[in-house]
Amino acid sequence: MGVAVSDWRLAHAVASAGQLGVISATGIDTVLVRRLQDGDPGGHMRRALAAFPIRRAADGFLAKYFLPEGREPGKPYALLPMYKQVVRREREEAQMLGAFVEVWLAKEGHTGLVGANLLTKIQRPNLAALYGCMLADVDYILMGAGIPRDIPPVLDAFAKHEKASLKMDVVGLEEGRVEYISLDPADHWDGATPIPVRRPAFLAIVASNSLATMLARKSGGGVQGFVIEGPTAGGHNAPPRGEMVLTESGEPIYGERDIVDLSQIAALGLPFWLAGGEGWPTRYATARAAGAAGIQVGTLFAYSNESGFSAELKRSVLESALRGEVSVRTDPLASPTGYPFKVVTWSGDAHAGIPRKRICDMGYLRTAYVRDDKKIGFRCASEPIADYVKKGGLEAETTGRRCLCNSLMANIGIGQFREDGYQETQLLTSGDDLTTIADFLNGRTSYSALDVLDFLLAGSVAAAAGEK
Repeated sequence: MGVAVSDWRLAHAVASAGQLGVISATGIDTVLVRRLQDGDPGGHMRRALAAFPIRRAADGFLAKYFLPEGREPGKPYALLPMYKQVVRREREEAQMLGAFVEVWLAKEGHTGLVGANLLTKIQRPNLAALYGCMLADVDYILMGAGIPRDIPPVLDAFAKHEKASLKMDVVGLEEGRVEYISLDPADHWDGATPIPVRRPAFLAIVASNSLATMLARKSGGGVQGFVIEGPTAGGHNAPPRGEMVLTESGEPIYGERDIVDLSQIAALGLPFWLAGGEGWPTRYATARAAGAAGIQVGTLFAYSNESGFSAELKRSVLESALRGEVSVRTDPLASPTGYPFKVVTWSGDAHAGIPRKRICDMGYLRTAYVRDDKKIGFRCASEPIADYVKKGGLEAETTGRRCLCNSLMANIGIGQFREDGYQETQLLTSGDDLTTIADFLNGRTSYSALDVLDFLLAGSVAAAAGEK
């Protein structure tokens, strides 16, 4: 869905109704900072921060970023420092706090299950985000967009408040050199006794039988299940297996090699859920018949009243969808990660075609590389072209790249304001199901998360009938 689209409100609504509600923890530190600078309407951020067990961290963060009256109109948001291999304690704690607040609010007042989703490729903030989620008693961690084989040992270590490390991906490392990202909870507790935490269940998001098999066999029991995601899902997609071949319109072509054999997945003996184009009652029944525990749904929930998309954006897209004037394109270039990324075009987009000056001031998708002096540097194919080339990147790698960091913040109404008066505009991502959402809307331009659940669970009748 994007940054904080599946936010605490949506996850809370879904979990309260007896299903697994999942928050997005990507970029959640910046989301918290901007919510506080906008005055924290309703006091939700402050209520959750009051529950954070490391009081020094929460109190200092609140004092630094909370603006009781909100920002002055048009004033830029204060930025967090961009993540590097090693950051100051306060920077790690900003990430912990963002993740903690989102999970804590999603779990507040009910006994349902709440999960958190992170992207494996965004390595540097992940350790602090995982620890923050666990301090809030998250039930599940879901990770894809890469190979999350190192995550189960991290969860094991954090459950005991022990130091955890991840091998860092760095372009240009000489043979034999290994770089790590580490986090030691003891650095944050200042000698105090940490609160007990649970080790959450871990679900790996995969798009191939080989990856699922490897994770199941080599995790030592650390993987509790899989989400099998097809190329029709929103956000980042796994690239096609083999050589990338594009259609005439420039979209990747997926073939037989990209189809997951569900019988092989079932044979691994772990529960699995299907994702990507699954948001229909009949798909739930089909998934159950194939041995799946259920389905993961994004697009329908993304436009519900409880999602993090701004109300204006949701209304504009749904009105366009009712007119049949919305399309979803798998763009092989938009994301600086190199992964294909779904991009939505709709007739009601008032910001379509507005040029953007290249600015990289958030840096979540930056790639680590070895500089000429052998130190680690960071670059992004969406940053100013001259800067990228100066850092050793190829100019051809910048073609078609978009700034996902700033655009996805704009999707949820907290886009950055620039000193020249420009405000960052959205880059909307959704699954292919958006093109047929009018069949679900039945003329509506708004609906609730419970409406989605009622619609989907009608398939349980068909599923039960098929099992008899």
